[in-house]
Parts: sequence; C-alpha cells; structure tokens
Amino acid sequence: MCRLLAYLGSPVSLESLLYNHEHSLITQSYRPQEMMSGTVNADGFGVGWYHAQKDTEPFTYKNTVPIWNDVNLPSLSRYIESSCVVSYVRSATAGQALDLSNCQPFQRERLLFIHNGKIDKFRQTLYRPIRSQLSDEIYQWVNGTTDSEHIFALLLNELESNPGKSLEQAMHLTLLKLKDLVERHKTNTLANLVVSDGNRLVASRFSTEPPSASLYWLQNDLTFPNSVIIASEPLFKGNWNSFPENSILSVGEDCDIRIEQI
Repeated sequence: MCRLLAYLGSPVSLESLLYNHEHSLITQSYRPQEMMSGTVNADGFGVGWYHAQKDTEPFTYKNTVPIWNDVNLPSLSRYIESSCVVSYVRSATAGQALDLSNCQPFQRERLLFIHNGKIDKFRQTLYRPIRSQLSDEIYQWVNGTTDSEHIFALLLNELESNPGKSLEQAMHLTLLKLKDLVERHKTNTLANLVVSDGNRLVASRFSTEPPSASLYWLQNDLTFPNSVIIASEPLFKGNWNSFPENSILSVGEDCDIRIEQI
C-alpha cells in the first residue's frame, strides 16, 4: 500500500504541499494512520507537476530511497511552483522490485498517473490477462513490473481505442474491465487511482472486496483557497470529505467537483 496526494488550483510551492503540515505526505511516509497493510512507506517516492505553459509535458522527480532520506527534495520543493501536482510514497507489494521503473507517478505524454492499492497475487493472476488486452503500442510502452503500471496501461488502452472518451469515462471503463478480470481470475483488487492531464484531476476509490483504502478530498480550504486536494489521509485539520465507496471524483479547472458511482 502507498499514500497519495494530488492538487489542482492556484499555483503553490511543492514545499507547502509536501512538508508544511502536521500530517504531511512526508509524515505519512513513516507514520501513516489509515493504511490497511504495512507500517511505513519507505520503498521510494515520486512527484509530478505541470508547468504554467500548457503545451509542455509534465515533469517528474523520483527516487527509490525513502522520501525522508532524499537530500535534494527539500530545496527543490522550495523553488518549484505548480497549479497541478501529483505525488506518492511507496510501500512495495511483496515480490515487486524496488526499481526506478516501478516508481510512480507513471507518465505518458500529458498524462500523470498514481495508484494506491494492489491486485492480489498479480503475477499469478492478472499479469498476462491484462497484457493480452493491450495494443502493441501500449504493450511496448510498459516498462516496469507493477500492477499499478498495468492498470494505467489499461486506462491508456481505453483512451487509445476510444479517442473521444473523457478521462472520467476512460477510468470508469477501466475499472469495470478490471472488475471483470478480477472476477474471472478469482482474485481481488484495491484501486485508488488518480490521473491528470494538467487541467483536471480524476480519482477513484474502488475495491472488489470492501472496504476500500482510505481517500479524502478538500475544497477551497483557507490554507489552499481556490483549490482541491485529494489525499489518502488528511494533511491537517479541516473540512475533509471521505470518498464514497466505489466512486469516481473529477475536478475541473474551476475546481468544481463531480462524483459518480461505479
């Protein structure tokens, strides 16, 4: 299991998102409160952000060391500002390599993707069935070995097969396909997902065997006005809202929120 954080709104520094709170993502890496398995998130981390120039691809910074041990991130975070950020700290599933190719966020062109959860016994159950669903291009794009990247590949495949589909529609179809694969191969999944194109965030709280992993959203807090934050655990005291079970939440550029059931 991992801990996630995503932001969309007025430009802010990475430092203000990652560090400056009593239960920040840094704190959640070594003292999480709501993880369903594992005790720390020490198997790497990643941050992705978008430049104000809308036609550029996003930037990512990743490492396989625990986030609290990275000597460069604190100073970088003070000088990087963005209106759209996704980040995560990793607790690797047993059997998955501690490798940079397995660090999130995963990126393809304008899209950034993060996942908290797992597919039970992924290599023995859905590894080949998922890959058999992919086009040659998406198949060749997959670089790592995690269930997370393969779920993103399913989503990319939906977008490639249906160019007119929105991110929300593609995520909905991806989760339905994942549910069908899980049922056919007699396994289970937890799939808290976030995907962004820099202009919007689309997130899910999903499981085939409830309860789902924790996921919250916060809108227009005094600390972060004109914004929405999505997080595995609240970063500070505020009007945090828990995602409904098996739902998709989307946030537009004006920070409006829509929630639909899966």
